[in-house]
Amino acid sequence: MDIIESLGRLFVTLIQTVYNLLWGDLITIPLPGGSTLGLSLLVIILIPAGIYFTVRTRALPVRLFPEMLRIAAEKKNVSQEGAISGVQALIVSTATRVGMGNLVGVVAAISAGGAGAVFWMWVTALVGSSTAFIEATLAQIYKEKDPLYGGWRGGPAYYIDRFFNRKREKGRKPVIAVLFALSGLICWGGISQVIGNSVSSAFENAFQIPPLYTTAALVAVAAVIVLRKNATVKVLDIMVPVMAVLYLLITVFIIVKNAGLLPAVFQRIFSEAFGIRQVAVGGLGAVIMNGAKRGLFSNEAGSGSAPCAAAAADISHPAKEGLLQALGVFIDTILICSCTAMIMLLAPEELTSGLSGMDLLQAAMNHHLGEAGGVFIALILWLFSFSTFIGILFYARPNVAYLFGDRWDAQTIYKIFALVMLFVGGLAAYTFVWDLGDVGVGLMTIFNMTAILPLASEAVASLKDYEKSRRS
Repeated sequence: MDIIESLGRLFVTLIQTVYNLLWGDLITIPLPGGSTLGLSLLVIILIPAGIYFTVRTRALPVRLFPEMLRIAAEKKNVSQEGAISGVQALIVSTATRVGMGNLVGVVAAISAGGAGAVFWMWVTALVGSSTAFIEATLAQIYKEKDPLYGGWRGGPAYYIDRFFNRKREKGRKPVIAVLFALSGLICWGGISQVIGNSVSSAFENAFQIPPLYTTAALVAVAAVIVLRKNATVKVLDIMVPVMAVLYLLITVFIIVKNAGLLPAVFQRIFSEAFGIRQVAVGGLGAVIMNGAKRGLFSNEAGSGSAPCAAAAADISHPAKEGLLQALGVFIDTILICSCTAMIMLLAPEELTSGLSGMDLLQAAMNHHLGEAGGVFIALILWLFSFSTFIGILFYARPNVAYLFGDRWDAQTIYKIFALVMLFVGGLAAYTFVWDLGDVGVGLMTIFNMTAILPLASEAVASLKDYEKSRRS
């Protein structure tokens, strides 16, 4: 028993150490007013890479935004049985992007960095959308037939494999590709526990339902969907638009109700973003980094998650799916994250002062909607979290296949593992599980970036070819 406990403590210590290496301050830069700007390893990698990709694609997020909307409005058309359309792939990736990060993540960013953190989340969305374009286009270029589910499959494990196998003996799996797939499967298992705990806690607070009942119902419904061959995309086709529109409508109602406060809110966001108030108290670094970190975590650009869905799209040109996934970053950060920010910032500061986490969001919603606010947050959290769980199991498919081959038993075992994690998380809060999810995302990002930086020229060439064909 002592050995097991010691191994458990060692594992937790290892996870926390890796977390600090990835997300902790690797470099500290002094700022005016005694503030410091702490740069984590992932910020050092993702922000410059996003700027580089934005330059290479000639400001794609701004220049081609109308084209993104045009592609999203195109009629669905698939030529392979079992395949999904480009828009359906966008819906799957949106299901996982629009999750806990849009609620808890935004609340945490504003709690720690103030209103100015919202501005830096918007900035990361702009550069992140260029990164999302590059990795999604590469996933399309290197996709392959899926003999199990039909249609196509791919993602970072596949284009990392093809990149490194250019210089090595074919048939051998590159270590980095294997590590990416393993990191993804571990990360999504940890996120399953977080989802279970978040949903059961929200329903206990809102409706006084014991966690066991909520968790059992959640796992049962999830099992019916994920254990069927192709139910995932059909369910998300309905869920994601409904939950996104519902959240937008509630936010629009709150904004209209408090329209007179909007100028003051935007003034607060921009003034705090550039440290007019924060420089004096030494908090400018916290504003920038909390916004940037939470923006990167929420939109997942560069982590390699969304390309697992992008590769499955049956679409006429790789760059078209890249543009759709770039649009997904806007949907996640500019729309949904901004909704959460407005809900909090339109509430009186004296009401939310001293609060953090879901308590802050709960207090803001109660101010806007009365007792119905708590019920709404519980329901929207359930929708966000449940769609995330369904989406990450779609992501897991190609990675399980990459590691274990085209075997239904391997696919089913991982799904059962994720359902068990969902159940365990609903009954007990393991704080290190949050770190485990962050570590998984961080490692996936490191391995993914080793391939997309040298392969970026192929995605840029695909974009040029697409634009040339559009002109002609």
